[in-house]
Amino acid sequence: RRAPNPLLADAEKSEIWAMNADGSGVIQVTSNKVEEGSVSFSPDGAAILYTSATLDGNGTYYNEKVFVVPATGGTSKRLTPDDVTFEANEAKFSKDGQTIYIHANVGVSSQIFEMPVGGGKATALTSGEHSIGGWQIAPSGEHVMVLDTAKNPGEVFVAVPPAPARGGKRGAKAPALPVSSTWVLAQVSKLHDGLEKRFAIPRTERITWKGADGVTVEGLLTYPIGFTAGQRVPLMVSTHGGPAASDKFGFGASTSTYLPVMAANGYAVLRPNYRGSTGYGDPFLRDMVGHYFANAHLDVMTGTDAVIAMGVADPDRLIKLGWSGGGHMTNKIITFTDRFKAASSGAGAANWVSMYAQSDVRTYRTPWFGGTPWQKDAPIDVYWANSPLKDIANVKTPTLFLVGEKDVRVPPPQSVEMHRGLKANGVPTKLFMAPREPHGWNELRHQLFKMNVELEWFDRYVVKRGYAWEKAPESGS
Repeated sequence: RRAPNPLLADAEKSEIWAMNADGSGVIQVTSNKVEEGSVSFSPDGAAILYTSATLDGNGTYYNEKVFVVPATGGTSKRLTPDDVTFEANEAKFSKDGQTIYIHANVGVSSQIFEMPVGGGKATALTSGEHSIGGWQIAPSGEHVMVLDTAKNPGEVFVAVPPAPARGGKRGAKAPALPVSSTWVLAQVSKLHDGLEKRFAIPRTERITWKGADGVTVEGLLTYPIGFTAGQRVPLMVSTHGGPAASDKFGFGASTSTYLPVMAANGYAVLRPNYRGSTGYGDPFLRDMVGHYFANAHLDVMTGTDAVIAMGVADPDRLIKLGWSGGGHMTNKIITFTDRFKAASSGAGAANWVSMYAQSDVRTYRTPWFGGTPWQKDAPIDVYWANSPLKDIANVKTPTLFLVGEKDVRVPPPQSVEMHRGLKANGVPTKLFMAPREPHGWNELRHQLFKMNVELEWFDRYVVKRGYAWEKAPESGS
């Protein structure tokens, strides 16, 4: 795949090119208006498989789908059926070229699917409460992958496809694992064996609820360490970035949502896959088209109410946080309601008009708001109506703002605008800008700082207790 430059804003100008091993015979294979990913040749070299977030190559902002195109160029064919709701993160040919395997996002988990090479029904080959990473198909046909679960941050597993899928026959060389519609995965590595014996690890479960308009919404609820039924606990509501993404089962050891630490400090954590998330079909994802905050923030609120109705969350001890798209959501929520007693907004948007020019990418924002803010008869009213800054006078929630000094995705001025608005209106607030950091904070001391400052803030305004900062280890031997 080749683009005119490495800028994210020009990713849609990329095309697939092919050439001989010696660099000769260069040809352009695709000619469309979308970004391609997961590009691979068929075993016979006659076709090229790829994924793209489109229906037909002309419009974007869909769940990623699987396409095939002749290696000599020509018309691409979408293989993903219309009724499929998953997002195709990766796609690969089988060894004999008769089957296509897909690493798919299905909401709160990711699984491996298969479909005939000509397209058709997609069948799940794996199941379970996990995320899949590092997926590869060995020359022998075995599938190798890393499974991340709520109890284990990642182990290597292997699965052998049923014999027909490998072009073989049942008999003397039967597959190493039972032949079934769902594979049984065999664990290979044991890097984290004994983890549960050494540490208290929180429990996470999938929950569903009805959105304000009756649509079913899904999310993940993590319980505090030592939680007992009937106990009301403070609830952190953490929204993922993207927003074209989804929160999945996993250990949750990231700086955005550091689940084990949150749970160890007595917090339950809700991660809602609100409208605009991937893995639930195109209508669910495209609910944001034309109006970013239509149902997305309402899904977060109804999810919060669902955890309260379960008897888990204390309605008087609610916290909102998130990074990037999760920061956009946090900025919206604090201007929408004062039910949350504290909040932390990481790299969140305040003003979509200024954000359009400041950011290094505009791809998704044009369909969200129905055009650019620079065109004739620009939909400025739609941009402003969906900007949290518009309603900043409503904010009563003590809120932290965190952003990287070198963030080009959601640049610092967005956080500065929100912080200054709250400060001017007498709302408790602090702004922290990490030196050298891009959109995601990479330096370990900055990551630890974020966890400490958030937990201190939440303990102060929600739990009403003192917090002792965890210190970074001293450098040296």
